[in-house]
Amino acid sequence: MQTLQTVLDKIRPLDSEWRNITQKHLDQLTKPPGSLGRLEELAAWYVQVTGKFPPRPPKKAIFTFAADHGVVEEGVSAYPKAVTAQMVYNFLRGGAAINVLARHVGAEVRVVDIGVDHDFENLPGLLHHKVSRGTRNMARGPAMTEEEARRAVGVGCQLAEEAVREGVGLLATGDMGIGNTTASSAITATMTGKPVSEVTGRGTGIGDQILKHKQAVIEQAIRINRPDIKDPLDVLAKLGGLEIAGITGLILGAAAHRIPVVLDGFISTAAALIAMALKPETKNCLLAAHQSVEPGHRIALTALGLHPVLDLNMRLGEGTGAALGMGMVEAAIRILTEMATFEQAGVSGKEAK
Repeated sequence: MQTLQTVLDKIRPLDSEWRNITQKHLDQLTKPPGSLGRLEELAAWYVQVTGKFPPRPPKKAIFTFAADHGVVEEGVSAYPKAVTAQMVYNFLRGGAAINVLARHVGAEVRVVDIGVDHDFENLPGLLHHKVSRGTRNMARGPAMTEEEARRAVGVGCQLAEEAVREGVGLLATGDMGIGNTTASSAITATMTGKPVSEVTGRGTGIGDQILKHKQAVIEQAIRINRPDIKDPLDVLAKLGGLEIAGITGLILGAAAHRIPVVLDGFISTAAALIAMALKPETKNCLLAAHQSVEPGHRIALTALGLHPVLDLNMRLGEGTGAALGMGMVEAAIRILTEMATFEQAGVSGKEAK
């Protein structure tokens, strides 16, 4: 397995000329210049990341990382920890929302056990990369050791590299882990400097009393662990989750190979904060699929400088928003490659003034 530093060293700035080439072609298509708005931006982004023109509709894969969180012991979620493993089985049976939406956009769902507190048998479709049986309770001490965090990031990097070798041209992030909005809120508060009360939402649907308790637990975790904002891996290890670390690695591994990544919601965006702190150029390969109702998601997206494509009041995770975002990217690619130019269609272009 490559070292993290080797992966980081491969991430380079993108060449703006690819965007210029794409926009020039888009302006020759049978429409007023810029009239397809964000679709034109998405097409130019995809070509700039990949460095390939004209692009082909890519093979798509959504990685849904699953892991448990020790902080659930503090009563911060509306659901018990057992739901994490139960939902993994649901994913593998094809019965979850992510399965439905992935089928809709023609993407493959790859379920990764990176830290579920459950022993899964060898099931078709399950990728076994368990680093540990969940994290420890971050309200009492570090969620992970730095070595565990590095191993989990390494899993994500490895999976990205394997996907590249298989010809996957568009990746998306997903998550499953009861308690992971607590970890994501702690990371977001630390990395953005915003108050815990501003970045912490209701997650699985908790009421006002549990929300206040959840905020207090996060504040306690930050106070006890004293994460070093100058060391993103320290923040990840002390406050994060194994699935968040896996997503961080997937983002970095994809960026190293110039594969575009569609981010899902709050948990994926918390991982992106860590990835971008490790290597700022990573941002260029990221697309925010949607704006969730979690308040910390908006704050994290603003910190990353990413503008979500969709706003559907979603807060499920799993990769559901990212799946829909993938559909938008493919639509943009097809506009770029299948739409006729004015010359091809025999349509008069805009008159010169």
